[in-house]
Amino acid sequence: MKARQLKEKFVQFFVDQQHKEIPPVSLIPENDSSTLFISAGMHPLVPYLMGQKHPLGARLVNVQKCIRTSDIERVGNATHHTFFEMLGNWSLNDYFKKEMIPWSFQFLTQVLNYDPKILNVTVYKDDQESLEIWKSLGISEDRIRILDKEDNWWERGGVDGPCGPDTEMFIPDKDGNLVEIWNDVFMGQYNDGQGNYRDLGYKNVDTGMGVERNIAMLKGLDDNYLTDIWQPIIKKIEELSGKNYLRSNIYDLRSFRIIADHIKASVFIIADGVEPSNKEAGYVLRRLIRKSLRVAKKLNIDTLIPIAQAVIDNQDNYAGVYEELNNPNIIKVIRDEEIKFQKTLELGLRELQKYDKISGFDAFKIYETFGFPLELIEEEIGKKINKDEFEKAQKEHQVKSKTLKSGEFKSGLENSSEIITKYHTATHLLHASLRKILGDDVHQCGSNITAERLRFDFTYPQKLTPDQIKDIQDLVNQKIQEDIPLTSKNMKFEAAKQEGALAFFGNKYPEIVSVYTCGDFSKEICTGPHVSQTGVLGKFKIIKEESAGSGKRRIYAILN
Repeated sequence: MKARQLKEKFVQFFVDQQHKEIPPVSLIPENDSSTLFISAGMHPLVPYLMGQKHPLGARLVNVQKCIRTSDIERVGNATHHTFFEMLGNWSLNDYFKKEMIPWSFQFLTQVLNYDPKILNVTVYKDDQESLEIWKSLGISEDRIRILDKEDNWWERGGVDGPCGPDTEMFIPDKDGNLVEIWNDVFMGQYNDGQGNYRDLGYKNVDTGMGVERNIAMLKGLDDNYLTDIWQPIIKKIEELSGKNYLRSNIYDLRSFRIIADHIKASVFIIADGVEPSNKEAGYVLRRLIRKSLRVAKKLNIDTLIPIAQAVIDNQDNYAGVYEELNNPNIIKVIRDEEIKFQKTLELGLRELQKYDKISGFDAFKIYETFGFPLELIEEEIGKKINKDEFEKAQKEHQVKSKTLKSGEFKSGLENSSEIITKYHTATHLLHASLRKILGDDVHQCGSNITAERLRFDFTYPQKLTPDQIKDIQDLVNQKIQEDIPLTSKNMKFEAAKQEGALAFFGNKYPEIVSVYTCGDFSKEICTGPHVSQTGVLGKFKIIKEESAGSGKRRIYAILN
């Protein structure tokens, strides 16, 4: 079975259960500041898991592209990836355990034909209902593990939001090791981010099935990189290095996997509009590309371009359809970063030679001066750097320069409080004002909102003049003073576009969307929280305007 076939079977199974397929969103979150990247299919659905009505109803299904950096140091083994595709289905206060668990069992054993006699499951220790359902399906007690909160409870650490117990499904590999293939989360609780829990008021289901891992298991492979999802990329690395993947030693094998994984992740990140930089998602991208270059040199590979092209050319072997990969800028960005890194490498290596011992403070100085990433310093000297010192130096630099604030390494909304709601509404007025002052070619390409300020990224080729900034600020304040009501309605995406509704740059949208209108001034497709009248926003002030990358500008603003 190929990845696309798995996706089609999964989607069709849940469509047969009255689910609606929703498109994948950009890897860069629009309304979630808990992460730099979308790392699970549920992330864009948080407002709906919290009770907001979804335009397509209460039963949803899709395949979502994801980036997870939490396991980035584990990349190089047979199963961990930075970029992966996740199949998922959701119930928004509709069905719950007694429907979901039998559907999971049915799909695994009757559609994917996993042997029910080797299916193992885990259940949260206080979830007696799930335990009894699995028993009723014929799963014997010796194949059910009862685990505590550390293993069978899902929540976003340190972030408020829906949470709850989960049940996980496993199949043994050729060596008898259990491999997780699916996860059902039952979100009936709310965590305030401080470890306090209450009843959510809704009973939601959130599932996740990793495409790469399941394709490997269905093929009887214990190495994900031997599947069609990865083999064309691995073959290109073989061609460039003159080495054979299956006959490689453990060190070269690890290098093959790191390069394939990191360049695939880089291609998808660039396709969603990110460019290498020293902050936010751009920093992660820079790390991925530069580590790939360092590892590639161990295999006598001088350029990543053919490998990136292999990622792009391999689209038929991915579960989703990603038209954004057909963008010549992807190759250009990687080529430009290769050139920059070569210069950085020479300067950084020369600087490292001046030190007998490198502290975390020294490492940050080298990073800030030469753009030489921490992990490459560690790799070069063969020792771990004191990360606490590095992070302390970084924070001190942020305070002194006043260019970064707490929350900078995030995107989207910090939460859904009153002030955050005001700032989010203000971005609509800012977006419309930018287009009226600078022209209709201006489009939003990112945002970050905290309780202290908003940050808004938009397409524009040059620095704004003081007069332009004043005109934009004045127009926003004029619309605030007019106390315009905001209204919302659900409508077909095509109809919304025909009415002139703006959409978030790079996003894909379902057939039915929510459209927020501010009089005849602003109309946008959006899922974030909004005030009912612009008059409550107070006074809008732009405090900074700067570059946000090639052809992009960034505005910081406050309300007072």
